[in-house]
Amino acid sequence: MKKKLSRVVFRRRVFVIFILLAQIIFLVFLLAGTGIYIRYANWILNLISIGVCIHVLNRHTKAGYKITWIFLIMLFPIFGGILYIFFHSQSNPRKLTRIIHKNKQASEASFYLCGNRLPDLLKAYPEFKPQARYLQDYAGFPVYTNTQTIYFDSGEAYFARVLEELEKARHYIFLEFFILREGVMLNSILAILERKAREGLDVRLIYDDLGCFMSLPANYKSLLAEKGIKSFVFNPFRPILSSLQNNRDHRKIIAIDGKVAFTGGLNLADEYINAVERYGHWKDAAIMLEGEGAWSLTLIFLQMWNIQPGEYASYESFYPWKESPCEIASDGFVQPYADSPIDAENVGEHVYIQIINKAKKYVYINTPYLIVDDNLLSALTLAAKSGVDVKIITPHRWDKWIVATTSRSYYHQLIAAGVKLYEYTAGFNHGKTFVSDDSVATVGTTNLDFRSLYLHFECGVLVYQSNVVQAVKEDFLRTIPISHEITPRECIHNNFQQLMLDVLRIFAPLM
Repeated sequence: MKKKLSRVVFRRRVFVIFILLAQIIFLVFLLAGTGIYIRYANWILNLISIGVCIHVLNRHTKAGYKITWIFLIMLFPIFGGILYIFFHSQSNPRKLTRIIHKNKQASEASFYLCGNRLPDLLKAYPEFKPQARYLQDYAGFPVYTNTQTIYFDSGEAYFARVLEELEKARHYIFLEFFILREGVMLNSILAILERKAREGLDVRLIYDDLGCFMSLPANYKSLLAEKGIKSFVFNPFRPILSSLQNNRDHRKIIAIDGKVAFTGGLNLADEYINAVERYGHWKDAAIMLEGEGAWSLTLIFLQMWNIQPGEYASYESFYPWKESPCEIASDGFVQPYADSPIDAENVGEHVYIQIINKAKKYVYINTPYLIVDDNLLSALTLAAKSGVDVKIITPHRWDKWIVATTSRSYYHQLIAAGVKLYEYTAGFNHGKTFVSDDSVATVGTTNLDFRSLYLHFECGVLVYQSNVVQAVKEDFLRTIPISHEITPRECIHNNFQQLMLDVLRIFAPLM
């Protein structure tokens, strides 16, 4: 069965790659011809490139993207402008934007079915007012109490608890993941989902098509339907050059009966639980919410589910405490949140920046990638220069060489400002956690790179004065001794190496 699946996936990949190459060759052939008409065309294309540069400079977007595109147009003055138009004109997110906005409005009241807990948080901890009010009043993600939180510092611990909680499901199970890959982890979960579907539970799965492009066949949706599992393939990858393909669903959510929910860095593939080894020991992080906070992640899933044409799931109908209130004791305050590339609001980045800016003693960060824009770079360096203990752990063994090299191009600037950088030597550090001052932490799916921060659909949980805060801190401190601290001497490069790093920094927004 696995061999057959591999053949199907391989054929699909080859077909899509062939179609994409054909489009690129066609563009090059079109623009590289000779003759009087081509010369006139070149003049027109040069004018188009100038117009595109003016358009890019005036767009409301990150400076890094502007620099990248202007550099490309300067490098290829004829080809660059038309490439930009070809790349962007086919992406029309207006319809998707309308649907997402409609879903947000339709679900807004459902987020408050548990009540408004923001006044309780501000009364107990007024210092969290900027963070909490931004997420609740502006981004639309309320504060919750009556929630127990558990932090998982490994995929193995997370996987064991997920299986346990899935068995307890009585009404519905919702899953949303970027990557699915057949193996021990996915197959064990699918076995429970199939059995629960036969028992009459509502079982739904969202997976990103590009994230699963290398691991699943195109007809996987039909295979899931045979098991009784409803599924939604997010943003199907098509062999057309289009910026819309950049917007991927990078979220990882499991919601069970609206009462229990998980999120974090883990996908459903065996390397995440170290059942197979890809880049040494895989270190990750996740969080479980039991109680009212789980309802928020359930709604975030349903907002995405309702993007589908002809599909609409009533939000309030899934609310689990219609008959009686939630009786889970409070463990601090939690504020689940989500981020979307369709709007202009970078929620994940703002959560991170607020934690950094508010820190007085320390900020400890786990991230698999470290490709940041000027805002985050300024926040990190300013915090370190102001006496805050800023420590960041990245992987020593990387999954993508070019991304790793670009990440290391930031090391010198950060270390010079006083940031302490470490690389996890046992393998690949895939966790995405921030913790600060023994008071606030976040665990989620957002990496410190341009794609996660600005192009992907992401999610996370911000926790205030919860036991998770101490758990995240202790996990970080346990990881330091098995990590290598980067020294200033290691950041010294010869002229050629420095030139390569500088060039890679220009293309950082594409990584």
